[in-house]
Amino acid sequence: MFNIGFSELIMILLVAFVIVGPKDLPKVARSLGRTVRSIRKMFDEFKDEAGLDDTINEFKDIQRDINTTIHEVDPRKDIQDVKTDTQKALREAEQSTIGKKTPIRGKD
Repeated sequence: MFNIGFSELIMILLVAFVIVGPKDLPKVARSLGRTVRSIRKMFDEFKDEAGLDDTINEFKDIQRDINTTIHEVDPRKDIQDVKTDTQKALREAEQSTIGKKTPIRGKD
């Protein structure tokens, strides 16, 4: 949730130990845990009442549909295929004309 590493957690505990003291630290930790738990509970209730989970899931579905549509409509693959076919046809035309001499036309 908070993305705190182990070393950062140790630093927070050391600062709390110095500020609060060893005697009151367990009481402060318990009350902090209760506060965080109640905040999470209130936030979950708010999400349930507001229907945020359903809305978030709908947005994720819409995003997935948009990405699928963009991938299907993307013309780059078709353009690359046409480019490859054109280059292949040009190489074949060059190979067929290498052995042949083209007649030079004179002035009329």
